[in-house]
Amino acid sequence: MVDKRARGAGPVLTELLFMGISLGASAWLMKWLVSALDPEKDQKKRAQQLKREVQRRLGVDIQTNQYEDYVAMEVINPEHIVTTLDQIGGNARVKRDLVNRVIKPLQHPELYRSSLVGQVKGVLLYGPPGTGKTMLAKALAKQSGVNFINVKPSMLQSKWFGDTQKLVQATFSLAAKLQPCIIFVDEVDSLLGSRRSQEHEATTALKTEFMQLWDGMLTNKANNVMVLAATNRPFDLDEAILRRFGAQFKVPMPDMRARREILKLILSNHEQEMPYSVDPALLEDSAAQGSLLSVLAQETEHFSGSDLYELCAEAASIPLYEDTTAQPQLSGDEEFVDASRPVMMQDFRKTLETFRPSGQHSQEYRQEQANTGQVEPNQFLESLALLMNMATASNAREPNTVPNGV
Repeated sequence: MVDKRARGAGPVLTELLFMGISLGASAWLMKWLVSALDPEKDQKKRAQQLKREVQRRLGVDIQTNQYEDYVAMEVINPEHIVTTLDQIGGNARVKRDLVNRVIKPLQHPELYRSSLVGQVKGVLLYGPPGTGKTMLAKALAKQSGVNFINVKPSMLQSKWFGDTQKLVQATFSLAAKLQPCIIFVDEVDSLLGSRRSQEHEATTALKTEFMQLWDGMLTNKANNVMVLAATNRPFDLDEAILRRFGAQFKVPMPDMRARREILKLILSNHEQEMPYSVDPALLEDSAAQGSLLSVLAQETEHFSGSDLYELCAEAASIPLYEDTTAQPQLSGDEEFVDASRPVMMQDFRKTLETFRPSGQHSQEYRQEQANTGQVEPNQFLESLALLMNMATASNAREPNTVPNGV
């Protein structure tokens, strides 16, 4: 009797074992297919690598969700940032204030725990384009040695309903896990501009979520996280956002002394990278009134830091152009000898004949078109404003669907 039951149970166990193996193989195959077809597979893999790198550097085990893993792709290791405050010309007062208001509190949070002398949770850098606001932000992360989350609008905006708020939450929660940490928002006016009645509800929800989480960070004195932002249009920011920036620094256009310092830094760096590539006369006694750099600084009024860099780049290219045009054709056995001359003051003179600060060429062309009657002075701006208003009104009329179109 027992033998019959045993013989009857054998095929059943075999069938159950076969079904278990089949189900396991099917589950593994389904998991593999989902992973292989995942459009964000590479992003998730990179996020995991970055998380492991941060864990090794901080010496802690960080548990994250899928949204924090996505945000982690924008975490920058301060050791990988090459810019320091010493490499940024001009803005001596701004740099000194940033050291006192940003770097010291991040490095020594225990000294800034009182209600009166507390750590600033929001810092805004504003000023004309090309004055070095983004470079200052990176230099702050470098010299303070803290993690740096580079927030972009594309990182927070999602086409799936509700994901935008979750990504904003993930930004602040990940920053808290990586503290001390800086949340950096470049061109913050494009992300946190003034709220309008015609605005899409998903954009309004993003701003509201950001401000609420920021408020929670402001009330938590133990949280060593700071929001750092840069913009050249501070007047476009929402008033509630401006209120949360406890420290606001204007980064102005460089004066003559700052321009001279910037020019010296650019040319000295070029000389270090390529020895004998700069005429020594350009670097001698740069602070002297009659030095070549002082003269060049006088002739570059209204130039921003980025304009000065482009000016130096064009001037430094002139000897290379001369060298390539004058270089004879070499046979396969001959060795190329780099004998280009150093960049000289005459190259800057030649470049300044046609070089204009950023945006001036397009403005001059637009004025020429207006003078000839081909384009009305404000026609382009009026047309652009009309198109933007039409697009905003269209978005406001659209029903709320999934995905939400953001």
